[in-house]
Amino acid sequence: MTTYESKQKQIRQEQGLVYDRISDLRNAKPYVDAIPADMKKDMEDIEFTEDSVSFKANMVGRVTLKIIDRETPKMLKFQVEGIPLAANLWIQLVGVSENDTRMKVTVKADIPLMLRPMIGNKIGDGVEKFAEMLAFSLNNGR
Repeated sequence: MTTYESKQKQIRQEQGLVYDRISDLRNAKPYVDAIPADMKKDMEDIEFTEDSVSFKANMVGRVTLKIIDRETPKMLKFQVEGIPLAANLWIQLVGVSENDTRMKVTVKADIPLMLRPMIGNKIGDGVEKFAEMLAFSLNNGR
């Protein structure tokens, strides 16, 4: 498994509140709607349930992120479905102060050695972009 980590992002909210908002994925719809079009241009037909979010991704097809583990209020672990390799995604939260939570997104993917040079950077860029979109949504959503 190859590990890709985002840079740490600051959320200007209390850790428990951030966790509550992201642990029920139906809460994500207003935040996704608040993301500027240029930041979500590669995602279409987004659907939400309590434990999953799925979307049509350009050049990949339908991708689903399904929560498979929770550690309140610190971590959510997702299984990524609909891509041609095994992958998991973690969202980790650390409360720094009352209105300061730090977030990091990590993806571990089983990428064949021969494909790493071709797709490794794209996955790393995607992890960073996802973390930026999530932080933007949590800081600016309604």
